[in-house]
Amino acid sequence: MTYQRFEDLPVWNAAQDLAVDVFAMVNDRAFNHKGDLRDQLQRASLSISNNIAEGFERGSTAELLCYLYIARGSAGETRSALRFAARLADRGLLPSPTSNLKSQISDLLPRSESISRQLRAWADHLQNSDIKGPRHLTDASRAADAQVTRTRAFMDKLRRIQAREPVDHADAEPTSEI
Repeated sequence: MTYQRFEDLPVWNAAQDLAVDVFAMVNDRAFNHKGDLRDQLQRASLSISNNIAEGFERGSTAELLCYLYIARGSAGETRSALRFAARLADRGLLPSPTSNLKSQISDLLPRSESISRQLRAWADHLQNSDIKGPRHLTDASRAADAQVTRTRAFMDKLRRIQAREPVDHADAEPTSEI
């Protein structure tokens, strides 16, 4: 699937949801005198989706890859801060008037791990791609890509004819270029 806007990316939406839930969690009174930890959790969690967005808008695959790795680093930073908060809570150093702080952390950790995995898979896919990004597309490269697509469709149709498989003639575009 091709996405035209970063707002449509499932991983960006997951990162936004994670940041919203981190912001909600650190509003707990347990974080009142833990300003540095609260701020770090907020910055790191929000940085994930912000870096996905910035990389997506840059227009080249190389820049997108760079920002995906930065976003992945922010997801790791978020997990590290969450694990630190969990350790503080376990030792009574982050007392929560509500008992759900540990369950909130337990919910957020696998979500941040999932985001890291999604970012890694996307980066791996991009690294193995010949696509340089929309900034590098020209009319000639678009025409060449269209020709490759038509040629592949034609060759697939020939293969099916040779194998005596049913061929849908409606999907063939009449063209004199092949």
